[in-house]
Parts: sequence; C-alpha cells; structure tokens
Amino acid sequence: MAQEKRDQVDFWFDPLCPWAWITSRWMVEVQQVRPVDVRWHVMSLAALNEGRDELSDEYKEFLKHAWGPVRVCMAAAKQHGDQVLGDLYTAMGTRFHNEKADRGKETVAAALAEVGLPVELADAMDSAEYDDEVRSSHAEGIDRVGYEVGTPVISVNGASIFGPVVSPIPRGDDAARLWDGVLAVMSTDGFFELKRSRTRDPIFS
Repeated sequence: MAQEKRDQVDFWFDPLCPWAWITSRWMVEVQQVRPVDVRWHVMSLAALNEGRDELSDEYKEFLKHAWGPVRVCMAAAKQHGDQVLGDLYTAMGTRFHNEKADRGKETVAAALAEVGLPVELADAMDSAEYDDEVRSSHAEGIDRVGYEVGTPVISVNGASIFGPVVSPIPRGDDAARLWDGVLAVMSTDGFFELKRSRTRDPIFS
C-alpha cells in the first residue's frame, strides 16, 4: 500500500504576536485532519520594526518586551535542537495569550520547565548572544513574503504567504476547509493578496 504523501509546512512565529498564536493553533488543528507536518521557526517583530519611526507609542512599548521570548526560543533551539520549538511555543503562548500571564522571566522559566528544558535558558532574555541567529531565522521567513507584512509566515511546497490572519481559531472541519483554501491560493501562479479589515480582536478559545 502506497504511503500517504505528507506536506511539510514551515511556520515562522513570534511568541508575543496574538495573531500568530491563533494561526499556530489552527495549524495544530490542521495536523489532525490533513497529512501535514510542521517545522517551527523563529521570527521577530522587534527585528522587523527596527528603525521604524511611524510606530505608535503603545506598539513601541510592546516591542520593548519582544526581544526576550524570541531570544529564549532561539537559545533553546540552538542548544537542544529545532524540534523543541513547537512544544516551547505552545507552553509560552498558552501563558502569554490564554492565561494573560506576565511576559517576564518567571513566566518564560515556567514554560521551559513544563517542556523539560533548563530554566536557565530564561537568562537569554537579557542577552544579545543569539540576536544574529534570531535575525537570520527572521530573514529566512520574511524574505519569502516581503517586508510589508509580519508574523506569521507559512511555507509549503515552495510557496509562502503571510497569514492567514483569522479569529477565532478554526477547528475540525473548519480548520481543514481553510487549509484547503490556503493551499489553493498558494499554488496559483501570480497570486498575491486577499484582505479585508479586521472587525474583531483575537479570540484564543
């Protein structure tokens, strides 16, 4: 019996982005209903927005906290392998977004402990040691879609897109239907954009 062909999906995320979190939870759902495997990669809203003066004061304040968690993700990947990123992202994202926990070192350390990683990795939040690796991983993702977008980025079968941006999280058959549509537009030569204004905040349930 022929083995089912599985699609390899590469997913770039910043752990603080609420929209990327929703998309990532949809991607987890997709893995249950379609033959896909996901590889997780770090990207950085802080790196993306370096040198941009037109940002609101509120968003600038958000970006002050954006380096820490992504540095920890990169440190974990470098020291323990990229395969740890999926579980670590889930542990961090659940705390940041669903539980509304503080984005500080204590929360990150708890996420590390949950997935069996050394809590000392949380010290990377305050270190620039892995910033070059963060920027390199970020560039690998964002170069595929252009610098006028952000996180998340997904890539499959040689095609890449920013998004999809959706709220709430599609589950079950809804997740499968959206995935099928995303694949359809991604595989269309010359397809660039579908967009409409957001009319609701991120819904994480």
